[in-house]
Formats: sequence, structure tokens, C-alpha cells
Amino acid sequence: MKKMDNTTRYERLRERYQNGDLDRRSFLGLIGAAGLAYGVQTPFAKYANAQSVSQVRFDGWGGVVSEAFREHAFDPYTAETGIEVVDGTFSGGDEYLAQVRASQPGEYNIAHLSGVFDYARYHNFELTTALNLDNIPNMELVMTRLIEPYRAVTPDALSAVPYDYGTTGLAYNRKYISDEEMREKGASILIDEAYKGKIGGWSDWRTRVWYGALQTGQDPNNIEDMDAVWDAIRQHRDLALKYWGSGAELMSLLAEEEIYVTEGWSGRIAALQEQGHDIGYYDPPNGFGWQECLFVIKGSPVEACEELLNFMLAPETSIAVAEGQNYPPALDGTKVDLGDKIPTLPAYDPTGTLSGLTFADPQYWNGNEAEWSKTFGRVQKGY
Repeated sequence: MKKMDNTTRYERLRERYQNGDLDRRSFLGLIGAAGLAYGVQTPFAKYANAQSVSQVRFDGWGGVVSEAFREHAFDPYTAETGIEVVDGTFSGGDEYLAQVRASQPGEYNIAHLSGVFDYARYHNFELTTALNLDNIPNMELVMTRLIEPYRAVTPDALSAVPYDYGTTGLAYNRKYISDEEMREKGASILIDEAYKGKIGGWSDWRTRVWYGALQTGQDPNNIEDMDAVWDAIRQHRDLALKYWGSGAELMSLLAEEEIYVTEGWSGRIAALQEQGHDIGYYDPPNGFGWQECLFVIKGSPVEACEELLNFMLAPETSIAVAEGQNYPPALDGTKVDLGDKIPTLPAYDPTGTLSGLTFADPQYWNGNEAEWSKTFGRVQKGY
């Protein structure tokens, strides 16, 4: 009964906070007092242990995403805990993984990784840790559909929490390409001679192979004719102005009209639209759906990382970050009121099932990584 009473007490305090009857400092103070008085596990009850850690390093994708994390998560977390969040950026998952593998234990702590295949890769390199989900109670608000793929890789314990999701769809300048033309041509518009020199693409082997599969009418998770895929990738390479390497570069190329069409990340395109650019966005059939996680790397100060993860998953934080970076949060919209903006974002699923998105099969893609990434490296250089 005591546990139920304390849970009720916490829920009532949270309701008062959300209604504006308590400010943040009073709210945290009261739930902290509740934890001391009754011995319950509150989101901030472990500060005494976490305070022995002076900083946590977080690495992500930079640009508007990092700005959103800094404003809505890192700075408030530091203000409440005294633990500094040092954030770095990376442009590609392969490069970052190489840096982590070459580092000393504890040098890198939390990474904003893309895709379950990244989670599986880190596990295969023995870089996972075991999170205590009792210290991350906000995990209860996360969509089950996003958690299941990680549990399939590490059934005994999770090393990450899902944080957001989106798609890599087709972005196009409506001044030059109509919505009707985009729907008609789909992925094949990226190999259309009419737009030679005005086409872009991400320099990521997975994305290039995925779109090569779509351009040749194949299932990206079960490709039967790889020669045709590589031919399509070479065709795109020869027509493209350049490959882009970061979200910031993607946005710049489209905004400055250096390119008219490219595949692009849904959140970055939404940001361009917010800035007033007439950029359309279209997810073709079997378009590239993905999810991102906050991964805790082996050797990190786990309890301090759990504190930060729980803070970042709190609805007020997750919603603010999602609105800032334009990617839907991992929170289940059937459990949490996500406000007005998030339901309008590309890729958002109000059902919490994500049944309309196609995700990469991690076993299939990781099983082909060595061969396909090597081949794409040669193709990228002109072979």
C-alpha cells in the first residue's frame, strides 16, 4: 500500500506542476522530499550519487538538433543536477564508431545513434552496458514498437532508450518540381536526366543502397539483383551535383537552390519549410523509416547517464526537443498529450504502432555491411 500511496503522491505533484500550480524548482523539491521521506524512486532521487560525476559527454548530429538538445535538455539538466553536459557532433555513424572504438573507456558516454543496426553493431563490438530501467521511469511512456527491436538484440538488458523517429524521404524545390511530378516519378526522380547537376544525395552507403533498391523496383530488405542496384547508384552519382555529408549541408544546398531534389531527413525538411522555403517532402512506397536512440557506451558513468536519459524522456523535455528538431518523439501519443505541432510533423504516427513505416532489418543490413560499404566506397570514387 505504501508504494501505491507514494506513486499517487508523485502523480498528484506532477499534475500540479503540469497545471502550472508549481514551478519547476518547487516540484523537484517536493518529489525529492517525498523520496527521502518514503524511500520511493523518483526521477531525481539519485542526485547524491550522480553528483560524484562532474560531466557527461553527449555526441549527436549537430545543427538544429543539437540546438534543441542544448536549450531544452542539457542546460535545464545542468541547472538541476550541477552535472555539465559536454556535447560533440559527428557527420556519420561509421566515422563516430571508429572514434569510439579507438577511445579510452569513459571518454565517450551517450550517443544519439541512428537505427537498430547501429545498436546491433555497438553490441557486436562489446560496447553496450546494462541500464537500470527503474532509474528511468519515463521509459513507461515510450512506444513499445520502438523498444522491441532493441530487446531483440540485447534481451537481458537495454543499453539505450528510443528517442525519436523519422523518414529519409524525397525533398524537392516546388519552384522546379511539382507535387504531381514527384508522386509520379518517386525515387526514380533521383536518376532523371532532366535534373542533371541539380540532384543531391547523402554520402551514406545504406541510404544509397536503399534508394537504389527502390529505383530498381526491389524490396530494400530483400534485394535480389544487386548489380542493378549498383548500376542505379552509379547513375545517380553521375547525375548528382554532389553528395552531402550532414543535415546542415543538406539544408544549405536546398535553401540556396544549388540542388532541386535529393533524399533528405524529414525533420530537416520540416525546418526548411518553417523558414519559409517552398520545399516539398514525399515518402515513396517502402521509403526509409528509421528510429534513433540515446545509447550509453560501455565505461560511462551509468547512474549519471540514467539521470540524463530520464530527464530527456520527460514529456516536457521530449516535446520541447521534438518541436525544436522537428522529429516526432519516441513517446506514445496514446499515453501522452504531445501538443499541437508534433502531430503535424512528417512521419508522425498517432496510433503508436508505426505500422506505416518500413524499417531496415538489422540482421540483413549488418550481414551485408562489409561487402556493400566497401563496394560503395569504390563507386563513390568513380569505379
